[in-house]
Amino acid sequence: MKISAGVNSKVKEKKPIFQYLAAFTGTLTIMTSGMHYGWPSPSLPILEKMVNSSLVINHDEGSWMAVMPLLGALIGALIAATIVDILGRKRAIYITCFPFFAAWIMIAFAKSLPILYIARFIAGISDGWAFTAVPMYIGEIADPNIRGLLGSGLSSAWIFGILLINIIGSYLSITTTALISSIVPIVALLTFIWMPESPYYLVMKGNHDEAKKNLQTLRGKEDVDNELDRVSLAVKAQTQNTGKFLDLFVTKSNRKAVYIIMTLRGAQQLSGTTAITFYTQLIFNEAGDDISSELATIIYFSVQFLLTIFCSSIVDKAGRRPLLITSLLGSAVALFCEGSYFFVKTRTNVDTSSFSCIPVISLIGFVIFFSSGMQSIPILMLGELFPANVKAFALCLADMYFCVMATIVSKFFQIVKDSCGIDVPFYVFTASCLLGLVFIVLFVPETKGKSLEEIQLYLGGKTGREKRGEKTDKVEV
Repeated sequence: MKISAGVNSKVKEKKPIFQYLAAFTGTLTIMTSGMHYGWPSPSLPILEKMVNSSLVINHDEGSWMAVMPLLGALIGALIAATIVDILGRKRAIYITCFPFFAAWIMIAFAKSLPILYIARFIAGISDGWAFTAVPMYIGEIADPNIRGLLGSGLSSAWIFGILLINIIGSYLSITTTALISSIVPIVALLTFIWMPESPYYLVMKGNHDEAKKNLQTLRGKEDVDNELDRVSLAVKAQTQNTGKFLDLFVTKSNRKAVYIIMTLRGAQQLSGTTAITFYTQLIFNEAGDDISSELATIIYFSVQFLLTIFCSSIVDKAGRRPLLITSLLGSAVALFCEGSYFFVKTRTNVDTSSFSCIPVISLIGFVIFFSSGMQSIPILMLGELFPANVKAFALCLADMYFCVMATIVSKFFQIVKDSCGIDVPFYVFTASCLLGLVFIVLFVPETKGKSLEEIQLYLGGKTGREKRGEKTDKVEV
């Protein structure tokens, strides 16, 4: 009888396919965000070449068009941080599909620049909202042994969105591109709405029966009582220690984590990655290589997409710090080569036609090194460094900081390029990479193989022996 029962139990257990389905359909919103961010690369050159049109723009107007989603994301992140525990993770995610869709329709039929600005701003609100809700949802539904894989899908989906919009937008009109792109949020809504709500959120709301049912669906097995008990205990502990935004700065471990994230995100954006994303085709046009700017841009983002996936697969083996250090060193060399080519081309009489492939090779080199660490690890460590009771505030703060930094750097690129020459911003990005490298070597810890509790102990300045109450000769300064 026991053997028979055991066999029946095994037969009932299924593969946890719903975890993959929920993560994939949820990250379709992140993919839509990437498409909105990548839209300026193929579209700005078209708008700037228009004649006798109400949509013709100059470089300054184009730069504001590019950064408008970053400004909207500031508001979106704030909204999401305050309502994600009210609406629920699932509802908060699929609601973003509506403004994403509306933004594409507005872009498709826009007859004036203000409409385009508003559409991009609305897309930014959804972006800030999605980048707060989706990481929380995936972190709460994923089994520990596949959480890293599913969580790293955020960066991959975002980069794939940028790649997709560059492929579509390089060969189709702005209207047709926007109408095709509007299909993605529709697909996201129609697929994700059937996914289970986070069991963690349901327990927070006292709905234990629905939480158990969703756990069974996500895990593909009937016996989830032990995990449900663990979730209930965790929720109870966090309810007793409800986090506040100021806890990010008052609590020592949280404050240290904020400094680390600011360092990582600052180094990431000061490398110029977002500015390069916005102006990829313009940069390749300036380079004047025999390869078309459209093809070079597609190659650039294809490499970035593949390398981001590769980094996600090795980060738990290679470690965070080695990948970050290698990433910034290689990026600095590639950016220096890019700046030097433009310096020789624009400031000397040297004929650069014989080595016009250098800017393409340099930018491909930059994206290879950047994607091997700096693209995805800062987002990964964001989920590792903060306790659950302040994670929503931390994600909100990190997204706002990202938006501010990306806006400043993107505007800096456009202003300095137009006033001082395109070589100058690349030299500044090179110096920023080297400065970021120093900060990472000095202040960013290695979290590979550490439990979340061990990471919190480290950030709080404690050791495992102190946690167990053993004597230690260390004195905290």
